[in-house]
Amino acid sequence: MKKSERMKLSSDLLRAFVAIAEHGHLTLAAESLNRTQSALSVQLRKLEATLDASLFERHAKGMRLTPDGEKLLPLAQRIMGDLYHAQSLFEQPLRGKIRVGIPDHYDGTVFEKVLIKFGKDYPHLDIFVKSGCSSGFPAAIADGRLDIAVVASSEPGQGKLLETELSHWAESETFECDPDTPVPLAVLDRGCWWSKLPVNLLSQEQRAFNVTFKSESFSNLRCAIRAGLAIGILPARAIQSGMRVSPARRNLPALPAMSRSLLVGPASPPEITIAIAAALKNGLASG
Repeated sequence: MKKSERMKLSSDLLRAFVAIAEHGHLTLAAESLNRTQSALSVQLRKLEATLDASLFERHAKGMRLTPDGEKLLPLAQRIMGDLYHAQSLFEQPLRGKIRVGIPDHYDGTVFEKVLIKFGKDYPHLDIFVKSGCSSGFPAAIADGRLDIAVVASSEPGQGKLLETELSHWAESETFECDPDTPVPLAVLDRGCWWSKLPVNLLSQEQRAFNVTFKSESFSNLRCAIRAGLAIGILPARAIQSGMRVSPARRNLPALPAMSRSLLVGPASPPEITIAIAAALKNGLASG
């Protein structure tokens, strides 16, 4: 299709795309937007025709983003968040309390951006933020200790998908080790899927390893890797100056991407929850 023949990109088309991406299922996305499934299918086809790209592929459990879809999602979420914020400027300021859970594996600058956006966009809200291991957030949502939370997992699960991020074996820029000796390993001491991942993967491939550093703190894990004490697994954005992705010559196992989803408690204040969800999506997408 020639560029001159393409339809214009509209917020309605992006809203439909984001809903499908976050729910992973056309029916659930249609319900969230109070539209019929057929109407949403039409919007998706229009968007794909506009961009001249395939954004989803169907599978047994619903719909999965294609590489082009993964490229579009952060930008679309940011645009929708900006539109919501523009509308909120002319509405009465939100007031009340909300408790938010955010994983501690985000880069400090990303976390700072989210917190600054909270304070700037919602100065009348009383916001409590819990930062830590996200494996405990679903239980905290279920029993009412948190209202909304970002949860990390090895594959999209419950909640609305926020983003996916590649994970890597990481090491110090100056790290060297004998390929014939056990892999020196830094791991989290938490009991969650992320802490078990390096040990499980190396064990499956019958690679010898030696856990030389263990900590409950993600920040300490990153420091140990940067100091050259061991190799560990980090999200792509957590690999900072002084660190590198472990080279191919290490012959380490392939890693799954990390999915981050947004969980919302049933008793959460609807208007406040929607506003904070938009701030989270926008802040994380811009990181």
